[in-house]
Amino acid sequence: MSSAPAPVTVVGIGADGWDGLPEASRAALRAADAVIGGPRQLDLLPPECAGQRVPWPSPLRPAVPGLLAAHAGRRLAVLASGDPFFHGIGRALAEEAGPEALRVLPHPSSVSYACARLGWPVEDTAVVTLVGRPAATLAAALHHRRRLVVLSAGAATPAEVAALLRDRGFGPSRLRVLEQLGGPRERVAADGTADGWAHPPGDPLNVVAVDCRRGAGAPRLGAVPGLPDEAYDHDGQLTKRHVRAATLAALAPAPGELLWDVGGGSGSIAIEWMRAHPSCRAVAVERDPVRAARITANADRLGVPALRVATGAAPAALAGLPAPDAVFVGGGLTAPGLLDACWDALAAGGRLVANTVTLESEALLAAHYRRRGGDLVRLAVAHAAPVGTFTGWRQAMPVTQWSVVKPADPAGAEDL
Repeated sequence: MSSAPAPVTVVGIGADGWDGLPEASRAALRAADAVIGGPRQLDLLPPECAGQRVPWPSPLRPAVPGLLAAHAGRRLAVLASGDPFFHGIGRALAEEAGPEALRVLPHPSSVSYACARLGWPVEDTAVVTLVGRPAATLAAALHHRRRLVVLSAGAATPAEVAALLRDRGFGPSRLRVLEQLGGPRERVAADGTADGWAHPPGDPLNVVAVDCRRGAGAPRLGAVPGLPDEAYDHDGQLTKRHVRAATLAALAPAPGELLWDVGGGSGSIAIEWMRAHPSCRAVAVERDPVRAARITANADRLGVPALRVATGAAPAALAGLPAPDAVFVGGGLTAPGLLDACWDALAAGGRLVANTVTLESEALLAAHYRRRGGDLVRLAVAHAAPVGTFTGWRQAMPVTQWSVVKPADPAGAEDL
């Protein structure tokens, strides 16, 4: 009877190298026939680790299946920075080999070290990684008095963080760059405000601790849907703030879910969907190339640069998109077959929300409401405005909104 294959041992290692490893981790590395890791990590191993040393290629993620297959049947160890499952290689290995095929020996993460040095409770500290991600990702995490630990992509990251903070109105924020955490060369390499940041690049192995402070006059962007209309660059094609908040409430974003924002306009619905949780994803579909470019710029500005923009007219532009968990239709409702295409793309439990201000589209929504149920509501907002020397109400155009959840039984979605 053959024995089960040896598990892949994933060993977390810090800047303190071999000296900082417990005996179980050392034993696994000594016994390995091959050790995969970054060149810097492999250089931390002593000669007694006699196994073949295999540096990760670039790009890393696509290489994982081939490397695992190439070393199948051997005692394989993989080196990871700190905790392998905290923004580390652990995710890719578990997705490819399955968690049951892994033996994981973690090390303290750089975030744990940073919070220990700063006296910050880990559970109250937000973490943003800029490894393989644009600096604009940080913008969604900026709130007055919030503490952040930014995982750097290299020596240039602290200056990029400072520049972004200045640009987003958070120039008074304090930045500290912590290098080589946990190792003999650990130090606070730089300390200052984003406004006055003039420190040269240092060690590429660093994290940036940020005490967020919003500057005078900078816009206050809350953590819930309904950002100020002024937060967006637009040409009038914008779901206004109060209607936007009601629309996001009906769409009900949840972690990991994907939204189609059809007729994206300025991208406000997709952007605030993605701001609801870092794992939320969205595709904005917009036929006008100028507006599509504006959506991209708004997404970058508001901290969700991963928003995908599909330029083209729906429903044709929907072909080939990943299946959504929710769909918002804010424009082009009268395009033949659009609502049916959106409905068909949803799985059971998916949500569809459509807004309109025209009588023609309102009649279309009423017809779909009769066929498929859900909620049909009219949203009316009025703003106080001068009336001579007095003040009165100025009514915005009322918005008709249809929202519906696709039933589990496909028969429930058929025409009556």
